[in-house]
Amino acid sequence: MITESLKKYIEEEILPNYKQNDEGHNLSHIKYVIRRSLKFANEVENINLDMVYTIAAYHDICIHVSREEHEHLSAQYLMNDINLKKFFNDEQIKIMSEAVEDHRASSSNEPRSIYGKIVSSADRNTLLEQPFKRTFAYKLKKEYYLTLEDLIDRAYEVLMNKFGPNGYAREKMYFDDSEYQNFLDELNIYLKDKELFIKKYYEINKIDSETYELNRVRKLCEEVRKLADTFNLEYFFVTEGASSCHIEKNEAVRNARQKHEEWEQNNGFDSKHDWSDK
Repeated sequence: MITESLKKYIEEEILPNYKQNDEGHNLSHIKYVIRRSLKFANEVENINLDMVYTIAAYHDICIHVSREEHEHLSAQYLMNDINLKKFFNDEQIKIMSEAVEDHRASSSNEPRSIYGKIVSSADRNTLLEQPFKRTFAYKLKKEYYLTLEDLIDRAYEVLMNKFGPNGYAREKMYFDDSEYQNFLDELNIYLKDKELFIKKYYEINKIDSETYELNRVRKLCEEVRKLADTFNLEYFFVTEGASSCHIEKNEAVRNARQKHEEWEQNNGFDSKHDWSDK
């Protein structure tokens, strides 16, 4: 059983922080990892369930800060939480911090303790939809400039490298897990057939090509605006699907925008429509 006061602290003070994370690493994911961690822990003699629960609860807490470095940041977050000293000694906190740091499937090293092996195994996804959704959300945020075809190609490469016949996520499973094996078998049906993969990718992510392209150019406009703000520049920027501008005194920029407004009016577009307000 988990100590009630520890559970209360984590549920009230730690778990709400997961609202800052992306959909693939939100509170639902953490509860999933907690459940699986406790399941694997029941196979181990003399295991401290409070430690298992805490590790699972903290393992992705800093992923909104940096996906690439989140295991190190999350480990440090746990180590620096002075409230945990009410429940654990320094050695236990050190072991938990190391377990959080060791949890990523892509890590080249084996977890340093059984606690790290538990959370690493529990963190493996077993739902087919998740890798499709995660790669789509991540690339929309980090690689918005990609065409839809390029985005799906890169997502396919990522999932093949991770879950394919020689994928790194097939290694370092420390517990028998039929859920995970069934997931691998199902996903590889799509990885073996690129056309089937693409069809499934569209279906799961509810992709509309026209909307995707429109959002892509709008994101580009937003990035141009940020760049102009950084250097305090007046500008007018136009793409096939969206435009952006900031004009105060620069007549050349103003003239360019006015010419574009005339073109919009002559071609049946609302020159006063501002998509950036939405």
